[in-house]
Amino acid sequence: MTTRPPGFSTIAIHAGATPDPATGARATPIYQTSSFVFDDVDHAASLFGLQAFGNIYTRIGNPTCAVLEERVAALEGGTAALAVASGHAAEHLVFHTLLEPGDEFIAAKKLYGGSINQFNHAYKKFGWNVVWADSDDLSTFEKAISPRTKAIFVESIANPGGVIVDIAAIARIADKAGVPLIVDNTMASPYLIRPFEHGAHIVVHSLTKFLGGHGNSIGGIIVDGGKFDWIKSGRYPSLSQPRPEYGNMILGETFGAFGFAIACRVLGLRDLGPALSPFNAFLILNGIETLPLRMQRHCDNALVVAQHLSTHGQVDWVSYPGLPGDRYHNLAKAYTPKGAGSVFTIGLKGGYDAGVKLVTNLKLFSHLANIGDTRSLVIHPASTTHRQLTDEQKRIAGAGPEVVRLSIGLEDTADLIDDLDQALAA
Repeated sequence: MTTRPPGFSTIAIHAGATPDPATGARATPIYQTSSFVFDDVDHAASLFGLQAFGNIYTRIGNPTCAVLEERVAALEGGTAALAVASGHAAEHLVFHTLLEPGDEFIAAKKLYGGSINQFNHAYKKFGWNVVWADSDDLSTFEKAISPRTKAIFVESIANPGGVIVDIAAIARIADKAGVPLIVDNTMASPYLIRPFEHGAHIVVHSLTKFLGGHGNSIGGIIVDGGKFDWIKSGRYPSLSQPRPEYGNMILGETFGAFGFAIACRVLGLRDLGPALSPFNAFLILNGIETLPLRMQRHCDNALVVAQHLSTHGQVDWVSYPGLPGDRYHNLAKAYTPKGAGSVFTIGLKGGYDAGVKLVTNLKLFSHLANIGDTRSLVIHPASTTHRQLTDEQKRIAGAGPEVVRLSIGLEDTADLIDDLDQALAA
């Protein structure tokens, strides 16, 4: 039998899953239960004390969610994963595990507007402080590092502009500072970019987007890369100090290469509670089975539509790294040779009012706050997803008043172009 590792499409269908031992069901069942029966008192004690792996309560873990976790970890090339209720929940549990009150983390300015809002406002209540850097000027990351810096956070492909980030270069800065690099890989999916191969230490996703792919379920996931030494510096007490609730166990020592994922589960998910529904896990698992087919079609369609809009008289500019003239085209060739993703922005010559009118006039495109659906989607970020930001923050994030974000789906490109043309004409 061959020892060659399975290919990406095989992993997307099979990783983590076997026929159900009780019924023979081939699809992973939905284990729609709140809790699980213990074998005996000793078995229960070993589970609660982390001496054995198993199911206790669906807030902490569930067999349907476990298959999803193993599959995404395999697709990303990580050691373990933790599925949670949303992408925001994934970010929250990561920082809850890494940071203490008064600590700082560095984040790229080009991010999803919800993350910018979360970092600027919600995290202040925990005493966590964000320092912003510019992914187009890597020196700003180096200058932002201080003794309180505990992590660096970027998106592999930045939302909304589809900007490709130089992960490897930022990973070198993180390594020099002795802090983990966290990469939100939602826009790329592991089909296009596997951040661990470029030096990242932790990957997060909104499973709601391309991994689920059908706009029918909310979810998030944290993937542990297994390469960061949580013990050496002593700066990450959640992993390097004895945990009194677990018999003074040191999680980073006991669980080694998947210690971070364990800490997120038994400290963050256990107490904060943003558990993923088993039903949502089931839907997302089914979506992942077609991920490579969908992502390639997304990329191919997006390139055709972007090329068309780049020559349209009412479009001032198109920001899509798949276009040869784009400033991020060389990074796209290096990081995303299979395609530059399905999300990009356009700038309309008519400014804010033209953006509002365009999303109103489109018929085939759905006007909503999501990306990564089989359907093509559109939104005007300045009036919606990035509304809470100042005008300067919107501009820096790539969500200025004239900007419209498109998420190109799996429809026929001729139909998408016709819809855009009629809406622009109107």
